[in-house]
Amino acid sequence: MYTTCMFCKKDLGRNELIESFPVGRRLAFDESRGRLWVVCKHCERWNLTPLEERWEAVEACERIFRETRLRAQTENVGLARTREGLELVRIGRPHRREFAAWRYGDQFGRRRKKAILYGVGVGAAVAGVLIGGMATGVLSGTLVAQSGNFVNIFQNTRVRARIKDPDGKIVKIKTPQLQKVQLLPSDDEQGWSLLVRPRKKGGALSSSEDEWALHGEEARSAAAVLVPAINATGGKKDQVQHAVATLEEAGHPEEFLRSVSDSLPAPRWNKKGPPPLTRVDAPTRLALEMALHEEQEMRAMQGELWRLEKAWEEAEEIAGIADNLLLPESTDETLSDLRARSA
Repeated sequence: MYTTCMFCKKDLGRNELIESFPVGRRLAFDESRGRLWVVCKHCERWNLTPLEERWEAVEACERIFRETRLRAQTENVGLARTREGLELVRIGRPHRREFAAWRYGDQFGRRRKKAILYGVGVGAAVAGVLIGGMATGVLSGTLVAQSGNFVNIFQNTRVRARIKDPDGKIVKIKTPQLQKVQLLPSDDEQGWSLLVRPRKKGGALSSSEDEWALHGEEARSAAAVLVPAINATGGKKDQVQHAVATLEEAGHPEEFLRSVSDSLPAPRWNKKGPPPLTRVDAPTRLALEMALHEEQEMRAMQGELWRLEKAWEEAEEIAGIADNLLLPESTDETLSDLRARSA
């Protein structure tokens, strides 16, 4: 039984009420379709559970939901909070657009609030250091004048995502690399590919020979991690609604992904290819994330369960290597040096 989020690689937590599935603090379930998701408390994304672990847990969720008094319910969606702290989201029979708007609106809205609070927190921390340094005479006027760069340095050294390179090795993706990810049309059956430009160890920009043109499963796996990182700031309500409507008009997630890769215009400053995904309008970026997520679930529900198992296993593997994406890469080395000195 997997305990790590497939997307942000953090621990999903545990519950004591669902004996057959004690993973997660927020579970979403659809009894009529036999589906069960673990909603990650960190990234708000929905992790579809493997088929063999679903049935008894779905029945238990339905029973506990009906027994819980503290609940709110509309015609198609219900939310219950148990005394133990487990939250249950019950899905009825909503229209596809209604379900997507509810599911992703909640996810992107929470993400946006967290991004705002995080930005305020980082700014306050830097301001506190500067004020303290000025009061004690530690900081010079030059450093104070350059204080605006501190936040940028911190942001650029953060590890935003971890993906596997074409050789199967786990590679750290930071903000500069994330800003260069491109979605490209492809001649294969999938119809789209992903271009990633990693950095060398010394920090220099990689040459064109170091570009990764990922196709097929490699592209899907990388995009499922990179696009949410690009959408880290979430979206406003109207942007989410626009994204849901756009995805609905495409008819199928695969069709939408192909159409976007074919339609992205080449920017004026680079006629050789489409713009990086960070420069694509917000509704399209949000719709891309929805399409990637829904395509993965549809493929799993259609019998390709091994893809879902692989996603969980990869999440566990990456989580075992790195348990904190927010800290700069140098943090581990600094801690090791401090331990050595204290010893």
